[in-house]
Amino acid sequence: MTSLSDAIHSGALRGNVLASACPSRDILKHVTSRWGVLVLIALQGGTKRFAELRRMVGGVSDRMLAQTLQTLEEDGFVRRHDHGEVPPRVDYTLTPMGEEVAEHVRALADWIEGNLPRILKPENSRAETA
Repeated sequence: MTSLSDAIHSGALRGNVLASACPSRDILKHVTSRWGVLVLIALQGGTKRFAELRRMVGGVSDRMLAQTLQTLEEDGFVRRHDHGEVPPRVDYTLTPMGEEVAEHVRALADWIEGNLPRILKPENSRAETA
């Protein structure tokens, strides 16, 4: 008997984020986390070093940035390249699949930015509707 993950990897089954056991839920969580979205968008501009990413993604701690990069690398969206130099030099870039998913999260971020005045209108405030 094959597992759900094996069936998805073989192409015999498509993911279903609404199913509680589907591994696509974890991937969705990684990609749509606050830091995941921002790192993917930051890497759309090309290869970046860790310190450069930290400066670009305002408010992220070293720990959260490292954790996010590692998770996105494990998912196949980010490629880490260690140049093997002293002092250490490590670059991060999007994989082809990472470029694809970054386009989607960028579209969502662009929509939010473009609609911010509408979203922030007082009639949309949770405090006023409660």
